[in-house]
Amino acid sequence: MHANSAYLTVRVSDSTIDAIVSVCQEFLLSTAILAERLSAHRTLGSSPQTQIAWIAAHGALRRLAVGDVLTSKDGPVEGLHIVLEGHLAIYVDRGAGHRKIMEWRGGDVTGLLPYSRIVAPPGDVVAEEPTELVTIPRNDLPAMIRECSDVTAILVHAMIDRARHFTSSFLHDEKLVSLGKLAAGLAHELNNPASAIGRSAGALSQSLDNAESASRALGSSEFTTEQIEVIERVRKACLSAGVQPVLLPLEQEDREDSIADWLKAHNAESSAAEALAESSITFELLDQIATSLKGQALATALRWIATSCATHLLTSEIQEAASRVSSLVGAIKGFTEMDRAAVPEPVDVGQGLANTLVVLRAKARGKSVGLSFNAEKGLPHINGFGGELNQVWANLVENALDAAEEGGLVELAANHECNAVVVRVIDNGPGVPEEIRSRIFDPFFTTKAVGKGTGLGLDIVRRLVQRHNGQIELHSRPGRTEFRVTLPIAETVKG
Repeated sequence: MHANSAYLTVRVSDSTIDAIVSVCQEFLLSTAILAERLSAHRTLGSSPQTQIAWIAAHGALRRLAVGDVLTSKDGPVEGLHIVLEGHLAIYVDRGAGHRKIMEWRGGDVTGLLPYSRIVAPPGDVVAEEPTELVTIPRNDLPAMIRECSDVTAILVHAMIDRARHFTSSFLHDEKLVSLGKLAAGLAHELNNPASAIGRSAGALSQSLDNAESASRALGSSEFTTEQIEVIERVRKACLSAGVQPVLLPLEQEDREDSIADWLKAHNAESSAAEALAESSITFELLDQIATSLKGQALATALRWIATSCATHLLTSEIQEAASRVSSLVGAIKGFTEMDRAAVPEPVDVGQGLANTLVVLRAKARGKSVGLSFNAEKGLPHINGFGGELNQVWANLVENALDAAEEGGLVELAANHECNAVVVRVIDNGPGVPEEIRSRIFDPFFTTKAVGKGTGLGLDIVRRLVQRHNGQIELHSRPGRTEFRVTLPIAETVKG
């Protein structure tokens, strides 16, 4: 023995050696069984056996009971999950309760896939039935990418499919949310003209009866040709004015009282005052007819004029309200692009913006926010999908309305610059803090309160703008936030 050498002798009992060997054998056996199960896996089974063996050696077999949460929305995602059997589903709450948006069964993969940047899922991943899965820890993913190229390629394709599915699902949900808001806004906008039609139609029947009675009284009276001309002139002046501006209650009451006083002063029936007050008749016209007619003749003529004007006013109100309903339906139809084919076609961006403002006008009024719109005349069309672009405008304008304080202002502008149409949506709210501007278009990022926003609107806006070969930019400072969308003219849009 060398003078400076030392030896440490460790005695291990036969039973300990047997236990170690047993554990190793059990590990090898379990790994072999797991590798055999992985070889039958629908997604990964076609990979080389050496790579299947690597997965089996580095993966942890896990069992979940019904209701167990694999990963919560708060995260983190532990690693790659290979589902051997069972059923997993992800639930997302977007303000209207939990909803299943994706599910995985035996033969699927989920969790952290190669090159994915996911930290936490958008919702809870829950076992719908007893489930077995193999988890490759997050820290082992880089080694798996190096050692298992075939497995990695398969998983990258799975990640692309997952991203496509999530995008499609979120776009669908965002459209449903927008349609809900659209329906609410449309109901609000239609309420006034619909109520006006019902109210005027109800009063029209009585007005027609009064007009018929007044016509009989007028026909039985003996008027000279000059007097009939005066009566007809006053009546035509009243009818030609159309629907009158609505006066404040006190103003209307004062006008009715003044006309009633005039009628009494000329010994005419004051019952015609209400109908005359709602017409456009002036005191100058009343004085003209009073010069030609006196006594009962004046009362009969005024009664006929009042009932005639009242009937005309009611029919004009019905016509105006019906026209408003038709305009609203036309705007909604244009907003949703109901009659458009699912292929790129020329899109009038200015008209789409105008339709969007009609849809969101009620929200602006509810918050007392001013809306201004300025579109360059002769704005060239672009090739694209009108419904998708209207979705872009709706999201941007809604965000601007949310950002603007009560009594604020939201401005829309559309101009032709070089070979593109540029749309600007500007609000005078507090602005977007500099520290979050780089994340504003990230999926699920939102500055709104829980239940008020999904964080998907601007992500979807970005995707739809890119689909039209365009770009979107944000410029913000306190008091002015501008989203600028640039869309090329006559560009072929990706299908």
